[in-house]
Amino acid sequence: MTKVLIINGGQAFGHSGGLFNQTVTGVSEAFFSSQPGYEVKVTQVSEAYDPEAEVEKFVWADIIIYHTPIWWFQLPHAFKQYLDEVFTAGHAKGIYNSDGRSSANPAINYGTGGTMHGKKYMVTSSWNAPATAFTLPGEFFQQKSVDEGVLFGFHRMNAFTGMTPLKSFHFHDVEKNADVVRHMALYQQHLTQVFASQKVTEAITL
Repeated sequence: MTKVLIINGGQAFGHSGGLFNQTVTGVSEAFFSSQPGYEVKVTQVSEAYDPEAEVEKFVWADIIIYHTPIWWFQLPHAFKQYLDEVFTAGHAKGIYNSDGRSSANPAINYGTGGTMHGKKYMVTSSWNAPATAFTLPGEFFQQKSVDEGVLFGFHRMNAFTGMTPLKSFHFHDVEKNADVVRHMALYQQHLTQVFASQKVTEAITL
């Protein structure tokens, strides 16, 4: 049984009601719940949570699915607080033991003290920015992808724990040109492609 933890990092704030990422979270939960061989837990960051219990979920899971909007080119504040609290609580409890360095040679091996090796994660993000803002010469993000740019630190955070990434999925132009039905259909295709290949990889490994 493959254990999946889905984390919804959306929240209501300002003009955002958090509904888009709630919808994405629902699609993820329905996808895994409908597939044989998966067990699913869901965390809503906007609701009350116990950091210690969340650490136990990370340790329990084989795959972490993160869903987040991007606000001012960063994670929303409640999601960032959740990660700060949970990962700090996870020190020597299954998320990481140290930064990986030794006092004998502190210049090397930074970021190798994670204890979540063998686990995988996937992230989705939702943007007001169109996809072309990341790809066209002269546009705002200077032809850097979401994963290479704004989410670079997020990916390094997960690498610090020892986890490896699955292919990300990013929703663009969701404020001015949202097409939720189309977005969700494309996301379901992504889940099918990623986790069909994931099952094949697992079978070959076994």
